[in-house]
Amino acid sequence: MDIREIKASEITQTVRQLFMDCNYFIGSDIMNALENAKKTEASPVGKSVLDQIIENDKIAANEKIPLCQDTGMAVLFVEYGDKVVIAGGSFDDAVNEGVRLAYTEGYLRKSVVRDPVFDRTNTKDNTPAIIHTKIVSGDKIRFTVGGKGFGSENMSAIKMLTPSYGVEGVKKFILDTVRAAGPNPCPPIVVGVGIGGTFERAAQLAKKATFRPIDKRNPDEHYAALETELLEEINKMGFGPAGLGGNTTALGLNIETSPTHIAGMPVAVNICCHAARHAFAEI
Repeated sequence: MDIREIKASEITQTVRQLFMDCNYFIGSDIMNALENAKKTEASPVGKSVLDQIIENDKIAANEKIPLCQDTGMAVLFVEYGDKVVIAGGSFDDAVNEGVRLAYTEGYLRKSVVRDPVFDRTNTKDNTPAIIHTKIVSGDKIRFTVGGKGFGSENMSAIKMLTPSYGVEGVKKFILDTVRAAGPNPCPPIVVGVGIGGTFERAAQLAKKATFRPIDKRNPDEHYAALETELLEEINKMGFGPAGLGGNTTALGLNIETSPTHIAGMPVAVNICCHAARHAFAEI
């Protein structure tokens, strides 16, 4: 396979469009789940909240305005073909320029500060983005992106379980984390779970799981069954839409896994609000 040249400007425009789209247009997987939840929600108040969320998402799409005032921190999972070279700039610079353009030209709220502790000055363009890059075979670049709001991000957790905890320990930690979050992450929520790898790998997997469409189950039947079981248990908690009660606390739960050390079983839980933004592109 020949080396393929991709212009930095093409990457910039692709990223710009992805972040504008994911902030204006809710995914069909989320909209379908909201519509279905409205049919099965037992609480009249919960049903009314779901109606308002659906109306909000439709208005956002029609008028091309943000789904939520927190337009999130830009996160990208990139599969970068090993036969690709970038012309006219660096990859990271091209991505960050795309984020800058999306958040300035698209009138999206800029929420990034330059230093976490001592200099919390807004960067004024929502950069830098969080970029997770994986080198793969091929001559294309695939982007999976989302704007991660922090009302839900702050409710996330990780625990370094050992194998002795078993599947019951995994389930308990996930359910305890969601229960502790309660109404804070703007339910109905999407829950991403990462199991395995190392401390940082589990967290990355959990974030990636929130970007997977919620109508696509884990290909492993054991984890697919666990996704279904945990979603049912979460919806029995009764927090309901907007935390006002009901049987729709979560719209989906996705699990991603990785091989891990014989002595470990790390588990991370990343919680996302109902504005579960994700968008995809390949160039």
